[in-house]
Amino acid sequence: MINRINLICLGVKNMDKSLAFFKALGFKTNAQFGAPIVFFNNNGTKLELFPVEELAKDINDNNPPVIQTTGFSGITLACNMKTKEAVDELMALVKHHGGVIIKKPQTTSWGGYSGYFRDLDGYYWEVAYGPMWKFDAQDMLIID
Repeated sequence: MINRINLICLGVKNMDKSLAFFKALGFKTNAQFGAPIVFFNNNGTKLELFPVEELAKDINDNNPPVIQTTGFSGITLACNMKTKEAVDELMALVKHHGGVIIKKPQTTSWGGYSGYFRDLDGYYWEVAYGPMWKFDAQDMLIID
């Protein structure tokens, strides 16, 4: 049975630049620059960085999927924060370290506060706060 996601792997074009970007945002890892693969030590699901060409070959060595370099894949990643100020602080870090703010944080129709950025490899991330949210001991959002 599948009832969890252990890893989210992002195929990246430049491992060292992506490693520096995510470390600057606060992701923790023991990986050093020049590493062939990176795992971040998050509370909960782990984030992995892997060279995009190698990831495509890992999926199918004889006929790797076409690597998309533009457009929206239909997937977003999200980081849920405990305050509006934390949303703004993270978005400022993203911009400072080369990410692109796609939607500035703003009050949402559901009563929260949310914005979107695109990382160095074009992946879309939502950074959001909800006044009704609760978190567990690992800072994971509790959804009843």
